[in-house]
Amino acid sequence: MTEVVVSGRLICGDDAQTAIVERLLPRHVELTRAEPGCAAFSVLPTSEPGVWAVDETFVDAAAFRAHQRRVASSEWGRMTAGIERVYTTQGS
Repeated sequence: MTEVVVSGRLICGDDAQTAIVERLLPRHVELTRAEPGCAAFSVLPTSEPGVWAVDETFVDAAAFRAHQRRVASSEWGRMTAGIERVYTTQGS
């Protein structure tokens, strides 16, 4: 089994996107951390307004794919689809 590690930044383009992230992020974090196979998950604000540091670890590729499926159909996934993400993924 190979862990999947994702790291990068979530970058809001305006105040409206920032407000969406601030409103939906706590529930997104809660649901993700509860997923089978989620070893670590953090999304923390940076010193740049509207930018969050993202660090995720899943126990294997299957757990990561399950996470992606859940997120795609979630309120978080729908409401933040247009927000820029700059991620690197290792182990997938």
